[in-house]
Amino acid sequence: MSQYDVFVIGGGINGCGIARDAAGRGYSVGLAEMNDLASGTSSWSTKLIHGGLRYLEHYEFRLVREALREREVLWRIAPHIVRPLRFVLPYHKGLRPAWLLRLGLFLYDHIGGRRKLPGTRTVDLSGPLGSPLKKDFSKGFEYSDARVDDARLVVLNARDAAGRGADIMVGTQVTEARRENGLWCIRLKNRRTGEERSVTARFLVNVAGPWVDEVIRGAMGRNRARNIRLVQGSHIVTKKLFDHDRAYIFQNADNRIIFAIPYEDDFTLIGTTDRDYEGEPSEVRITPEETDYLCRAASEYFERPITPEDVVWTFSGVRPLFDDGASKAQEATRDYVLKVEGDAAAGEAPVLNAFGGKITTYRKLSEEVLERIGDRLGTRGRPWTGDEPLPGGDFPVEGIASIEAEIARAAPGLSPRSVSRLARSYGRDALAIVAGGLGEDLGHGLTEGEVRWLVSKEWASGADDILWRRSKLGLRFNAQERQALENHLENVNMTRETAAA
Repeated sequence: MSQYDVFVIGGGINGCGIARDAAGRGYSVGLAEMNDLASGTSSWSTKLIHGGLRYLEHYEFRLVREALREREVLWRIAPHIVRPLRFVLPYHKGLRPAWLLRLGLFLYDHIGGRRKLPGTRTVDLSGPLGSPLKKDFSKGFEYSDARVDDARLVVLNARDAAGRGADIMVGTQVTEARRENGLWCIRLKNRRTGEERSVTARFLVNVAGPWVDEVIRGAMGRNRARNIRLVQGSHIVTKKLFDHDRAYIFQNADNRIIFAIPYEDDFTLIGTTDRDYEGEPSEVRITPEETDYLCRAASEYFERPITPEDVVWTFSGVRPLFDDGASKAQEATRDYVLKVEGDAAAGEAPVLNAFGGKITTYRKLSEEVLERIGDRLGTRGRPWTGDEPLPGGDFPVEGIASIEAEIARAAPGLSPRSVSRLARSYGRDALAIVAGGLGEDLGHGLTEGEVRWLVSKEWASGADDILWRRSKLGLRFNAQERQALENHLENVNMTRETAAA
């Protein structure tokens, strides 16, 4: 029976971040994710590393300050998947006054220790930045945040954790967790093979996201747990709506904001919504009302109206926000809450349940969890994850062009689009993928060599893992190409299983 110091339930950004931090400090770590890494909330975000400008209106200054500080930290440790992005905020005469916007942006610039990211400036929207917009919008403001490949951020944290000794168990459900003799006895089920086994741990961390209360009620047997508020956030993707490289942030009459962001070269991402959700988190889907809302909100600003017929893809996710009693979903706190249970004097094994949080602050959440673990198991090491690059990210933040040049020299047959995608997905690891041999192109630059890497190094097993989480090539693959990829993966997986036997 495997024995761990720390066992983590949940393979989203918080779970993988905690596993990475704990393994790097010398704890023995196990992590179980019942589906694929980042298959829940962590892959359905707006793909931003940001402070949360609108949270200032709800006086969440600590959260905003922490998130703003994290932008450049995450850019530094993952310059391949994190990129600065300038946001244009048009001034809407009927909504927040200009002085309030200036004040908010002044705070945004100065409370987070910004160093490399450029500050706010006033912009004239009669020029190129305003060309896609209605002529009513003549001035605005431009400020900095960053974009991120959210699912790859999760996978890279898991890879680094595994490289430091953590056992990452994908497709593995925790069916039972019970205290026995000062330890947690944890029952695991492999959802692919049906195999069951048990492990023990000195400290249990429940970061199952939307399923955190379900773990408490089911695996832990505490039927009355209700700590989170499920809030649905939906996005639409259209063909590219503008040619410049900025994003837009739009105010709406209901006091919410939406983003319109350049996405995957040829598309625009618009979102998000905020509505309470009841039901199984994995079954969440965008509603016609949400699609109409996003189209109407964007059409308030864009010269050419956006209609549901313009939508080429949608995605929805459930945010597991801590239930703080807020009357509206949009007002519920985005901050995280950590609760440790287990009487140390009585020898009870401790459990930490994490509620809420956002992708930008995952690393700080992980550090705080490690403080709680150290309180019970004894402190090991010091905070380190902000100084060590994630896999593939060991190059300067301005160095992505040199990585692309190295890839192009190593694989002269690759198209510029494929070179850029490999560099911005894998960083320096792209050179290892190329060196291993690329083989046949399975569609849109996805090669056999890349698939081999994703299966052997990044826990991918199905087409969705590759097309929608390890990449966003699902936007380009048709049904026939997808089926060919499924067939290829079946052969790869059969070969691996034969070799393991």
